[in-house]
Amino acid sequence: MAVLRCAGSSAIVRPSTATLALKRALDVLCSAIGLVILSPFFLLIAVAIKLESRGPVFFRQERVGRGGWPFCIFKFRSMVAAGPLLGGAFTVRADSRITRVGAFIRKSKLDELPQLINVLKGDMSFVGPRPEVPEFMNFYAPEQRAIILSLRPGMTDYAAIHFRDESSLLDPRNDPVEIYRHKIMPIKFAYYQRYCHDIGFLNDLRIILATVSLLAFKHVPEILGIEHKLRLTKP
Repeated sequence: MAVLRCAGSSAIVRPSTATLALKRALDVLCSAIGLVILSPFFLLIAVAIKLESRGPVFFRQERVGRGGWPFCIFKFRSMVAAGPLLGGAFTVRADSRITRVGAFIRKSKLDELPQLINVLKGDMSFVGPRPEVPEFMNFYAPEQRAIILSLRPGMTDYAAIHFRDESSLLDPRNDPVEIYRHKIMPIKFAYYQRYCHDIGFLNDLRIILATVSLLAFKHVPEILGIEHKLRLTKP
């Protein structure tokens, strides 16, 4: 890995070409297999969404990708069709815009599965910093953005595991943007920076297994050695 110093005190860690090539090859192979295997579940979720409320099956939103290039992220729609127009960009605790089906797929993270399409297209990777919407990316300092945007954003990472129920931290009685900007974003960036130093096939595999275990069994096995990396304090 090459370490490049950018403006400020942070450094950008450049993984080797071989590491990035292997990471992309696994992304393509696994996302393609995942889309084929999960296609029946996609259909069931789509039917459930359409039966409960009018509107599209997918929620699409602009996010910032590697190098600052925008892309459209795919999720299963978990809100009423006019949800984005009825409130802010954040989903807060006990958000009234969430449908019953939406509450289930959000809690189980099934709403994130369509991002396999983004992985296959090359917009995202399985593991990497979670993609931000443009307005929130601007809250990071230039040197922080340089680190975050040096990699493809991912479906999961240390921060996604740590903030696995992020909406519960956003109290609708207070300003969710301020809570996110001043309490959550600094911790997320610390994890993003850590991942840039830890990037590699085996570490990606650990994070993926930890995420799957967390969703399936509600805990991360100690043998994966992930928990000791998640000792920053929640807001």
